[in-house]
Amino acid sequence: MSVPKVAIIGRPNVGKSSLFNWLARRRLAIVDDYSGVTRDRMTTLIEHDDRFFELTDTGGMGVVDDDNLTEDVVRQIEMAITSADIILFVVDIQTGLMPLDVTVAERLRGIERPVILVANKADQPHQDIAAEEFQKLGRGHIIRVSSTQNRHRDDLLELIVDRLPEANDETVEEPTMKIAIVGRRNVGKSTFVNTLAETDRMIVSEVAGTTRDSVDVHFDVDGQTFIAIDTPGLRKRKSQRTDLEWYGMHRAQRSVRRADVVLMFFDAVETASKVDKQLLGYVMEHHKPCIFVINKWDKLHGTVPTDRWVQYLRGQFPTLAYAPIAFITGETGKNVKSLLNHSAMLFKQARERVSTGVLNRVIRAAIDAHEPPMYQNRRPKIYYATQVATEPPTVVLVCNDPKAFSNDYQRYLLNVLRDHLSFGEVPIKLYLHKKHRMDDGTEKDSVRR
Repeated sequence: MSVPKVAIIGRPNVGKSSLFNWLARRRLAIVDDYSGVTRDRMTTLIEHDDRFFELTDTGGMGVVDDDNLTEDVVRQIEMAITSADIILFVVDIQTGLMPLDVTVAERLRGIERPVILVANKADQPHQDIAAEEFQKLGRGHIIRVSSTQNRHRDDLLELIVDRLPEANDETVEEPTMKIAIVGRRNVGKSTFVNTLAETDRMIVSEVAGTTRDSVDVHFDVDGQTFIAIDTPGLRKRKSQRTDLEWYGMHRAQRSVRRADVVLMFFDAVETASKVDKQLLGYVMEHHKPCIFVINKWDKLHGTVPTDRWVQYLRGQFPTLAYAPIAFITGETGKNVKSLLNHSAMLFKQARERVSTGVLNRVIRAAIDAHEPPMYQNRRPKIYYATQVATEPPTVVLVCNDPKAFSNDYQRYLLNVLRDHLSFGEVPIKLYLHKKHRMDDGTEKDSVRR
């Protein structure tokens, strides 16, 4: 199970970013009275009562962006809503019920996941009664909070934790692996899917862009069922000339989000493009296991060594140095079965769970071999590590100061984890979590040993 996600949603200027910083106990999001400051989603890890969840700040629903980025802001909000396990619907108790609040409520009307109505800016107890008018939004119980006056933070966190999905460590039925086949136009994705299904399930054409929607194809290999998600070929945004192509791009991105493993296709006779880099950035953003697939290898077999392509890809995508590389001919099926077997291995790695004892031994050995550099005349300390989720494997390092660990040192730790643990070819989420003190001055461990 991955870390549960909680999204903060609401119209502009209701204090979403202030709420985000308050719950995180750190100033992460920019707070300003000017509407539209928050555009991209911002995410941080929150712990309460030994449960972790990812909290996401979003832009204001209904804002018109001054830089013509309204569609991008809306898309980021929709992605947050779609992926959230719980939604915090934030309203402003001081301005009262506004038409945009009703608009947000209508957007959340069909959401089956828990929605908590948060009446923010209730700075004084006598203001609490003003929240009653928000009952018209039909969201049930309202919690009054004030991020500036620190009112009811723990109450809100308890409401969230009570509604988180149950942590399930029991053995469940083996899920069906979903593989998204992505890449630019005309790299042979649909031909590859036909080979998997052993039928002309997909339309195959030399005309680039034949596939305009993401299509699921079920197939069996050695008694194991897979789902292949064929996606539209992607092109530069400025080349998206029709609404159909625009929607094709976003359906392809949705397919990446749905997938367990992503097969990133390249044509053996073409170099990587800006579109490839943008797409792989999206794959990395969503921490999806990925295999680089060099298709149509029959055109170069015997003339170009595979090492040349390997070195080229490693140079183009250094942050994905852990991703395997496969050489196939989709039309004939050469090496396709081994590609599927490797995909299944990545699927298994992403679902692996390592004991706290093993994880801490690996981290201790990494620190002994290479201590973190001094920060503000102090040596950064890691007290202990624990894995809190799978798909992707998510590791929390409880430390004295998260800012003290540079990006280079974090990359070093990630490489050590891949080298010594059972998820060597998949992305790992790494969180640095500060060990904080309780009000009585005693230290509280942020995670369970």
